[in-house]
Amino acid sequence: MHHHLTAAVAGTGFIGPVHVEGLQRLGVRVKGILGSSPKKSEQSRMALGLEKAYDSFEAILADEQVDAVHLAVPNVLHYDMSKKALLAGKHVMCEKPLAMDAEQTKELAELAKSTGLVAATTYNIRYYPLNIEAHQRIKRGDLGDVLTIRGSYVQDWLLYDTDYNWRVLAEQGGELRAVSDIGTHWIDLITFISGLEVAEVFADLKTVHPIRKRPVGEIATFSGKGNEVQETVEVPITTDDCGSILFRFTTGQRGLLWVSQVTAGRKNALRYEIAGAKQSLTWDSERPNELLIGHRDRSNEILFKDPSLTSDIAGHYINYPGGHNEGYPSTFKQCFRAFYDAILHNTPSEKALYPTFLDGHKEVVLCDAILQSHREERWVSISS
Repeated sequence: MHHHLTAAVAGTGFIGPVHVEGLQRLGVRVKGILGSSPKKSEQSRMALGLEKAYDSFEAILADEQVDAVHLAVPNVLHYDMSKKALLAGKHVMCEKPLAMDAEQTKELAELAKSTGLVAATTYNIRYYPLNIEAHQRIKRGDLGDVLTIRGSYVQDWLLYDTDYNWRVLAEQGGELRAVSDIGTHWIDLITFISGLEVAEVFADLKTVHPIRKRPVGEIATFSGKGNEVQETVEVPITTDDCGSILFRFTTGQRGLLWVSQVTAGRKNALRYEIAGAKQSLTWDSERPNELLIGHRDRSNEILFKDPSLTSDIAGHYINYPGGHNEGYPSTFKQCFRAFYDAILHNTPSEKALYPTFLDGHKEVVLCDAILQSHREERWVSISS
């Protein structure tokens, strides 16, 4: 479908190969990959069956065949690489958070707009088809006015003080962690679905393990079981393991998010309940092919993902018939579909269904307000 567009991916960790697979399933040519060292680039190139192992980011930008660059690199590199890619005339798909602070994200959003290139932030969870469907149902008025939104995003991979990853360090991932790493996915998702904008936040966060034991030598995100007991060093941690955030939206509605990376047994559970004047919608990422529609005066309904039962727009992001489940890897494929559709059809960013750099900017502004609220123990309003 998108066979005449070519991509290159920077990043060989957990998410880089996910991007490669999604692109290949979509039919976009992935020419090559860049790792943090020539050795990693080459290992990844071989493992993924790609044609080129790039030895530098400059080499990707100099490659005239590459239309779009996917950035699946640590957060501290997002700003510099996004900026260079846009200035080199490449479309950009950047993992979240878009950059380390709101000044950087504002600059990137403005640069993206002025270049006219397609610049997206990878908020892939929008692309479970039933989330697109929820968005369409609210837009056409099925729920009536939205009254409240509540939800959670919980994981357990950082439950023990021996769990360690670059994301726990403020200087690597940013001063917020659970909120920035997964909470922002929830906030992006519910604002996308509901059409609401956040006006104010009140946050109460907690670092459960102020000291973590770092193995001597680095380990990957979600790398599975650590077999042998490793030698460790104690590292002081300031980033949040969990917390709650209250929201007031610009049109008066109230919201609530519980976020945690220390909840045993929850591997990757994002949930929301959007309550409207007529009905409610509830969704759980661990059962992503079901949307619960709640009623006051008749039986509740469950919509199972099925292109013959959803709106046409949701149907565009469904590739298999009802009863044939689609999951996490497909959200990347479908997010990329929206991105490459926009490149092919020169879709202006205001009309786009992909998460834009402006969306990425809004999330960083929100994170700043959440951090300030937590530190000052008060409501903080969002500077638009």
